[in-house]
Amino acid sequence: MTSDSTTERLRSLLEQITYLTTRDEIHWERQLGSAHRYARWNNNLLILGPDVSPGDRRTPRYLFITPFDSPDCIEISSAETQLGPAVLTLVDAVESATAGNTPTDPFAITDDLIDRLTE
Repeated sequence: MTSDSTTERLRSLLEQITYLTTRDEIHWERQLGSAHRYARWNNNLLILGPDVSPGDRRTPRYLFITPFDSPDCIEISSAETQLGPAVLTLVDAVESATAGNTPTDPFAITDDLIDRLTE
């Protein structure tokens, strides 16, 4: 997969995202009509998917991270030997944080959006 130093940096990133999620400092949302959870953090879009039952550990889960101002991205799968357990720990934290949330439409046209575009 990656070098040991890269793996450790990614593991640290996953731990930080999980920690911030458990402290409600990263606010995850369930997207209406989608099998994903998403959050905005440090000018990045975080996508966690797919949405499967919390007890389903056979279906690989993934964390996709992409900056808003760049086409670069990182994808980490729970199927990876070294980082998979950290992805599943994040999945559990996000499931807990979003359990009672109503799905939202991140692409809805709102007055705030129109105001930002026309100012």
